[in-house]
Amino acid sequence: MALLPAIEMETQAQPDAAVIWLHGLGADGNDFAPIVPELGLSEEFKIRFVFPHAPEIPVTVNGGYVMPAWYDILEMQIDRRVDVEQLMVSAKAISALIERELERGISSQRILLAGFSQGGAVAYQVSLSYPKPLGGLLAMSTYFATGDRIVTDSANDKLSIEIHHGLYDPVVPEELGRKAVQRLEELGYKPRYKTYPMEHGVCPEQLKDISQWIRSQLGK
Repeated sequence: MALLPAIEMETQAQPDAAVIWLHGLGADGNDFAPIVPELGLSEEFKIRFVFPHAPEIPVTVNGGYVMPAWYDILEMQIDRRVDVEQLMVSAKAISALIERELERGISSQRILLAGFSQGGAVAYQVSLSYPKPLGGLLAMSTYFATGDRIVTDSANDKLSIEIHHGLYDPVVPEELGRKAVQRLEELGYKPRYKTYPMEHGVCPEQLKDISQWIRSQLGK
């Protein structure tokens, strides 16, 4: 399959780690690329950041308007119905990006997945079902859309999972973040859950925590 188009940024030459970061509905890879310099990573971290662009598809809850989306959202209820078939297609596309990093010489255990909102739902699916051990998952302001049907892989049964959510999120209510934690714990994972006094976005305090998490996962 053709690889998704993506923005790539390397903190140093010859990276030995990768972070694949998925944007939310209606955005693209440019949404989080400016965050890289703000993470304040020292020179010891040689990381390739990959910010893929989701395909443009009609989105039902937005009146069928065509926009970048990892999958269609069919309704806005708190336990929203989504197009799981399209989510799985996107998950396969992200797995292909992981495979490319392996081909470039990056160990699977030094590949992190990060996802915001809709991108986080895809990141859950990819990371928990991937057949090689990954370095960690960062899920931001998101929900576990495939939590009731996912087939996990034992390669990632010890995966480091960091979950962040805004207390006042009007788009993805914080309740869905807590529900994801509960489901993950039922599946045997030990996620760390942090909340912030914000809505549906990213705040300075959170950036510090993201930086710390990346350093803890990729430090030698």
